[in-house]
Amino acid sequence: MARTVERARTASPRQSQLGGTVQTYGWQWRGQSLTVTYETVSGGEPVLLLPAFSTVSNRAELKDLAAGLMPHFQVTALDWPGFGESDRLPLDYGPALYTQFLQDFVAAIFEMPVTVVAAGHAAGYALNLANQTENCRKLVLVAPTWRGPLAVMGVPSAVRSGVKELVRTPLLGQALYGLNTQPAFLKWMYRRHVFVDEQRLTPDYIQQRHESTQQPGARYAPAAFVTGGLDPVQSREAFLQSIGALSCPVMVVVAEQAPPASKAEMEAMVALPMVQSTRLPGTLGQAEEYGEAVAETIRPFLGSVAL
Repeated sequence: MARTVERARTASPRQSQLGGTVQTYGWQWRGQSLTVTYETVSGGEPVLLLPAFSTVSNRAELKDLAAGLMPHFQVTALDWPGFGESDRLPLDYGPALYTQFLQDFVAAIFEMPVTVVAAGHAAGYALNLANQTENCRKLVLVAPTWRGPLAVMGVPSAVRSGVKELVRTPLLGQALYGLNTQPAFLKWMYRRHVFVDEQRLTPDYIQQRHESTQQPGARYAPAAFVTGGLDPVQSREAFLQSIGALSCPVMVVVAEQAPPASKAEMEAMVALPMVQSTRLPGTLGQAEEYGEAVAETIRPFLGSVAL
């Protein structure tokens, strides 16, 4: 595989989302150089926060969760390649890219095994990291999922692939992406399966999320996610096997108001004998909407010590 890792950890003018130090990490994937943004705050044992994949994915979603862990841990949160303040190049985003990126990032940034807290669809990549390297100390999966929206809806694979390629086209693709990222559509999406409390969906909040979708190259990675192109596995059995293969402790946080199909996947996970579990209010945006409650609940599992 043609790749190299640049251990770039330079200061960045990018805006802080967590009140910490914003840095960049240079990475190469198949001849393409990408700059990935991440942010670190506080000290202590390291914890890496992985935001859920979505059309509006960014590390700002983990602000409350990070704040609840900061007194006890050194918290790092990243923007995935293709999302947030990281480069959004017109790459063919898929499981191989994100699996390799996360392994390289963790090896370059952390000097010891790190605890990983992964939200939503990031769960599968956190599992890959834990199973394929020795760099994961503990693992927390918050409202974990493994299927993209169109796959959950039962759209055939061939149709989903066609939609993904259509969105990647220069003119029509940009127009389709624009229609699906209008503020009204984003608010509908949040109300349907992301947040429980609709009062959080203020005009300012929705406008911020809309602006994040309008950056150059913003459509490529979200198109892959929505169409199932970022699904780390192709079956529940494979996902459960990856949990069963873990050698590190794992906790799953079940979102009580998650859509039925996603809730069924979470229930299958917590039925495994090696999984510690807890249940909290929330749906697929649990890590953001109930970040403080998630932090308070998982701290004993992470091994925090009251100050």
